[in-house]
Amino acid sequence: MITITKKEFNQLSSFIKANYGIYLKPEKETLVIGRLQNELIQKGFKNFSEYYNYVISDKTGMAVSNLLDKITTNHTFFMREADHFTYFKEIVLPYFAEKISDRDLRIWCAGCSSGEEPYTLAMILDEFFGNNKFYWDTKVLATDISSKVLEEAKKGIYSNSEIETLPAKWRLSYTTKLNSESSVFIDKLRNEVIFRKFNLMENVFPFKKRFHVIFCRNVMIYFDEQTKNALVNKFYDLLEPGGYLFIGHSESLKREDTRFKYIQPAVYRKI
Repeated sequence: MITITKKEFNQLSSFIKANYGIYLKPEKETLVIGRLQNELIQKGFKNFSEYYNYVISDKTGMAVSNLLDKITTNHTFFMREADHFTYFKEIVLPYFAEKISDRDLRIWCAGCSSGEEPYTLAMILDEFFGNNKFYWDTKVLATDISSKVLEEAKKGIYSNSEIETLPAKWRLSYTTKLNSESSVFIDKLRNEVIFRKFNLMENVFPFKKRFHVIFCRNVMIYFDEQTKNALVNKFYDLLEPGGYLFIGHSESLKREDTRFKYIQPAVYRKI
């Protein structure tokens, strides 16, 4: 086994935090070794210093992309923290459906992982607007730092067991069985989600218009307090007045550190 020295761990973790916001605590050394061991062996590196030099010198971006894929946990599932979707459908959508005059509803899933969240929102939007959907622009922007999960998400293919948690009418209306093991979302729904690679640590966010709703759930658990607060401030500035921010139930914002108004667990609003 290739071990990692304290200097090598600090070097690698500092690079990841500075560029991608992910904070690897010292006790994560074992996790880093376990997840990167095969990568080092396959590429013939003798130690983590050689691997680090490879990552920072690779101009294609593939090395750092593979690194991020391995150290982050892209685990999610349909209807995760389902009370958020209920609130979105029953409170948020009726409010904006009445308030927005140009019928341009802007929703961003930041840290969309393998696509379960944005596809769920797209189904809720389609069902909510019904026949009036034609008159609205409700496409969901879904971003993630991982190229690997984005490519999977774009396909819209999930195992039949994964979509089992969805309401039966959604499965019938929005998915088609590929075989006995998997199903795919129909083109109509997949076209409602725009997947893009994006690093939340970018200094400047390239969005021309502000959003009405931002979902950033179970992403900031990887960040330290300073990084999280800076990102939350950016989210606040990127939201329209009255806009909503949804975060994960395992996450919270300190009221003294945020301009957002607390609405209910993991739901905040720009007032």
